[in-house]
Amino acid sequence: MDRLIMIRYGEIMLKGLNRSFFENKLVSNIKEALNGMENAKLDKKRGRIFIEPRDDSFDIEKAIKRLTKVFGIVSVSPVWRVNNDFEEIKNCAFNITKELLDKGIGTTFKVETKRGNKQFYMDTPEINRELGAYLLSQFPFLTVDVNNPSFTVNVEVREFTYLYTEVIHGFGGMPVGSNGKAMLLISGGIDSPVAGWMMAKRGLEIDAVHFYSYPYTSERSKEKVIDLMKVLSEYCHKTNLYVVPFTDIQLEIADKCPHDQMTIIMRRIMMKIAEKLAEKTGARALITGESLGQVASQTLQAIEVTNAAVKMPVFRPLIGMDKNEVIEIARKIQTFDISILPYEDCCTVFVAKHPETKPRLDRIIKSESKLDMDRLINEALEATEIININQNI
Repeated sequence: MDRLIMIRYGEIMLKGLNRSFFENKLVSNIKEALNGMENAKLDKKRGRIFIEPRDDSFDIEKAIKRLTKVFGIVSVSPVWRVNNDFEEIKNCAFNITKELLDKGIGTTFKVETKRGNKQFYMDTPEINRELGAYLLSQFPFLTVDVNNPSFTVNVEVREFTYLYTEVIHGFGGMPVGSNGKAMLLISGGIDSPVAGWMMAKRGLEIDAVHFYSYPYTSERSKEKVIDLMKVLSEYCHKTNLYVVPFTDIQLEIADKCPHDQMTIIMRRIMMKIAEKLAEKTGARALITGESLGQVASQTLQAIEVTNAAVKMPVFRPLIGMDKNEVIEIARKIQTFDISILPYEDCCTVFVAKHPETKPRLDRIIKSESKLDMDRLINEALEATEIININQNI
């Protein structure tokens, strides 16, 4: 018997002639996720991917933890591999069942078989019946419960037979990098990391830009964003964080523009800078954490005026979600506790007391004409710090 990890993927299976492209991208991302754990063989076979350790030093639990964060993977299972021989299948099922019973998992079970290899001499109902009967004969206190068993002995008959009891769910989606690249505008709040995570799940490679207002915001506020990006990198792999100094721009806006327009003008300049960074890095869209009506800069009119600042598509995956829905995802992906740390970002420091909620584009452009926009943007870009984030460091 050999110990392996079985990986299942879902949405990719629906692809047509370009399915191999998505499968190969998923394989590449799996290899990257297992960086530093190279003592294993990866094998792709008919809708499954198998990780086969080369020796006992391979940490299967650690590998599974990483694999469940690889987008495209629906679930993983630690499995036992045996030859397509019913005596070997019975012996393996006996060992699996005994180990579970020794742990006190319960006394009800069922056998569930998938017979992909139609050449195998027993059909699915026969395997279920005969294997179940064998386990009952070896463990008389067991009973069969097909609806709510304490555990299920799963059997997959393929080129070999694989037996397992655990199915550990991943997040599904599409492999990162299979649908291009985008630039995430990330603050230190709850929303933007979730937005980046959601778009990475749809196959986008993610870089991020953060606007930093030192000394009005502390060094800890920047470290907070770096920590958020480290969490995201567990799903997005290697990524770059662009830290843009924004203080001079905000001070000039405060000095030359109407106070109630400050927020929308700041947002438009952020979008312009993010677009220029995106163009340099090969990204073809921007991502924000905006939710319709949540704050003054996220009214329909404000979003319309903000969009007018750039030509790139702007993805807003949270646009129809309420805060509780976003928080639920943030907790699940483990960004929430970092996001609520009390270090202010540039938007909360330079916020208007009574921001305009229904801005008109012509009036905003007129106010912006008082700024030396090209100089402000170019100086900010020249002083931008680039931080490389690696998921396995």
